[in-house]
Amino acid sequence: MRSATGSEPGFLGPIGFRGKIFVDHAAAHIADFVCGANEKDMHYRGVNWGRDLPEPDSVDIRNAQAGDPSPTGHGTLRIVRGIEVGHIFQLGSLYTEALHASVLDEQGKALTMFMGCYGIGITRVVAAAIEQNHDANGIIWPEPLAPFQVVLVPLNYQKSARVQESADALYQAFNAAGIEVLLDDRDARPGVKFADSELLGIPHRFVIGERTLNAGKLEYRHRRAAQSLEIPADDAVAFIRERL
Repeated sequence: MRSATGSEPGFLGPIGFRGKIFVDHAAAHIADFVCGANEKDMHYRGVNWGRDLPEPDSVDIRNAQAGDPSPTGHGTLRIVRGIEVGHIFQLGSLYTEALHASVLDEQGKALTMFMGCYGIGITRVVAAAIEQNHDANGIIWPEPLAPFQVVLVPLNYQKSARVQESADALYQAFNAAGIEVLLDDRDARPGVKFADSELLGIPHRFVIGERTLNAGKLEYRHRRAAQSLEIPADDAVAFIRERL
C-alpha cells in the first residue's frame, strides 16, 4: 500500500488517489462521509460524491456478513435462513367494479382499475412448515398443522380378529375423545405402513400387534423420537391427551 499510494494503512482515501476507484453500492449512496486523506493520522470529513469526488462506478463488492456491526448501532449481525410465506393475490376488477372505482387514461376515458394484494398464503404456510420440519423419512408435522394427531398401525389387520377388534375400538375411543385419528387398515406389509406413516408425518403413532396385546400394551412412538416405547393399551387416549 505504501509503495502504490504513499499512504499508511488505515488512511487510504479516494481524494487524490491516482488509481481506478470502484465503490460498493452501499457506499455510493452515503453523503457527508469521512475518508482517509492518504496521509498518516489525517482524514477528510463531510465528503460527497459529485462535489468532492467524481460520481463513482458503483459495483457489488461486498455483502453483509455475520459479525458486522448492526445498522442500529446495537450488537452485530447474525445471518439466518428465512422462508417467504407471502402471496400476491390477483383480485382483478371484482372489487373496483362493485365500488365503481375508476381512473382516467391519457384520453380522459374512465377505466376500471385492476387490484391485487399481498398477504400470507395458506399453501405457502404449509410448504414453509414442511421445509422447517422434516427428515430423510418424510414430513414431521407441527401439532397445530397436522392433518391427524394420531395414526394407528395395526399389524395383520385383515387376518387377526383380535388386532382388528382392538384397532377399531381404539379408533372409536380417540374419535369419541375429539382426537383426530387415522386408522391404517390396509392389507399391506408392516414395513410399508411404517414408512408411509413417517412420510405423512403424523405426530403420534400406535402400533397394534398380537405380541403387545398379549401383554396388554401398545407400541408408541412420536414422529420425532428415535425409539419406541410400550404403554398400557387402556391408557392410550389419556396418554395422548396429556401431550396435546
